Amino acid sequence: MEIDIYSDPVCPWCYIGKRRLERALELRREHKPVIRWRAFQLNPDMPEEGIERKKYLTLKFGGVERARQLYDNIRRVGVTVGIDFAFDRIARTPNTLQAHRLIRFANGTPQSEAIIEALFQRYFIDGGAIDDTDSLIALGIAAGLDVETVTAYMKSEENLEAVRHEDNAARRLGIQGVPCFIINNQYALSGAQEPEAFYPIFEMAAQERAVSIGAC
Repeated sequence: MEIDIYSDPVCPWCYIGKRRLERALELRREHKPVIRWRAFQLNPDMPEEGIERKKYLTLKFGGVERARQLYDNIRRVGVTVGIDFAFDRIARTPNTLQAHRLIRFANGTPQSEAIIEALFQRYFIDGGAIDDTDSLIALGIAAGLDVETVTAYMKSEENLEAVRHEDNAARRLGIQGVPCFIINNQYALSGAQEPEAFYPIFEMAAQERAVSIGAC
């Protein structure tokens, strides 16, 4: 089984969705999926240097107070999956293009899941930067990536256009929000669904695999 996850490191629901997928797989241990994280920028027009957090909340939600109400709900949901969101620590909303480059670099490696988790934790728990090169290199090294390789990669522009293309391709597919889970390139599950929502799709994917093997 293959799962492609369209996500953005500044999306709190993506962090919640990650936890719920992990729970679903924990309860259905017979499924051993290959997971790939795909690029989707919630704010594709974000300036390279990002935007001061209060200004961003005003532009996106009409004000800090309205945003606080929305984030209070997200915080409550986060607690149910073991995430202690610290939104008040976030000083700036970043452009996530470089973070997506690191994610793409890590895809297919043993460090991939650690990279994703570290990006979410750094932004939502620590309120730290996830857009400057040095921070991303340090994060990659801490997750176990080779020092020289990840340093050279992040200081280049490799995969920059590939990330942009993947983001645009997601929109052409009709993805308008994240997280969005695509299973075996056939079944889509949008939003931070409860673990139980994954089970029917897992079963269909498993049945199709069994039929495919039997036909060989």
